[in-house]
Amino acid sequence: MPVPEITRIIAVRHGETAWNVDTRLQGQLDVPLNERGQRQARQAAQALLREAPDVVYSSDLSRALETAQSAAALLGRPVQTDTGLRERHFGVWQGHTYAEVEQRWPELSERWRRREAGFGPEQGETLQGFFDRVVACVTRLAAAHPGQTVLMVAHGGVLDCLYRAASRIALDAPRTWELPNTGINRLLFTGEGFTLVGWADVHHLDDEARDESADRVGHAA
Repeated sequence: MPVPEITRIIAVRHGETAWNVDTRLQGQLDVPLNERGQRQARQAAQALLREAPDVVYSSDLSRALETAQSAAALLGRPVQTDTGLRERHFGVWQGHTYAEVEQRWPELSERWRRREAGFGPEQGETLQGFFDRVVACVTRLAAAHPGQTVLMVAHGGVLDCLYRAASRIALDAPRTWELPNTGINRLLFTGEGFTLVGWADVHHLDDEARDESADRVGHAA
């Protein structure tokens, strides 16, 4: 039986935005990088030169796309966007801070904090639906590049899904791993699934990377 070729995945969260600083739910609203985020993107791009990815994919939301474009420009690669890499849609909660969500929708906010797989805000995605969408997208992209290195630039929630998929951690388990802005995360993919290699590498940054989700329950965007 032939040994399946491994796809190397480098998954990067976008640089910082003003809404990250404000702990405001971005979801699928299109919020650009702030000045610090633009600097983080440039620093990540320099670090990614050593990885020499063969192909670059990104969420089409500008905070991810701007980050990907910084790397792609140095690498001499085009950026291919895929809506499957978008952050979770938070419906009517988008644009609100975590504190506002907790104050305005206390019972629903508690279900969110408990990470109920079947729960989703009004007009938004359920956690299970989001996880399934992300894993299917990354599987599809990785399977298209056996033996190659694939750079994917996305969002905190997307990376949380990948960590759980690779580590076989339940959706409702509390998050104990970081999701810093422009953190570099490394995984391997075969037909059998994902394997975690390294996580939240921020050695390229000259200042503290932001993980605005203080309780680490996956409330990242």
